[in-house]
Amino acid sequence: MKIAIISDVHNNETNLQKVLDFCAREKIGKIICCGDLASMETLDFLNDNFPGEIFYCFGNMDDGQMIDYNFGKKYKNTWIFKDYGEAEFGSEASKKYKVAFVHYPDVARELAANGKYDFVFYGHTHKPWIEKINSRTMLNPGNVAGEIY
Repeated sequence: MKIAIISDVHNNETNLQKVLDFCAREKIGKIICCGDLASMETLDFLNDNFPGEIFYCFGNMDDGQMIDYNFGKKYKNTWIFKDYGEAEFGSEASKKYKVAFVHYPDVARELAANGKYDFVFYGHTHKPWIEKINSRTMLNPGNVAGEIY
């Protein structure tokens, strides 16, 4: 099973569609989004255009209308987490990987340091980054919005 890691869409549905086209071509079955979709409309766009499971945690741009979401429930094909999410991927026949995903790098660093997860994904900085912390991989995919800082 292939998984796409994305972050910081900031309502840029044009770029998000490019990501979804790539996911379709590559037969990616799950998406982890590390925050900042920025609106329910973009969340709906993602759900309407991606048939697989989506794992999403809130970022600093997801306040407003999204902050009132009833956490703990699945929205369409999306599992939504307020502070950070965790999931396990793999099968009995293959290795299972425990992952955490969050928007903020400082929280990601704490999650990676605790040794509970094989991978920790995060966003917020808009800069792609990968590093090892206590033999755990911490990764920022950059941003879908196309913003450069």
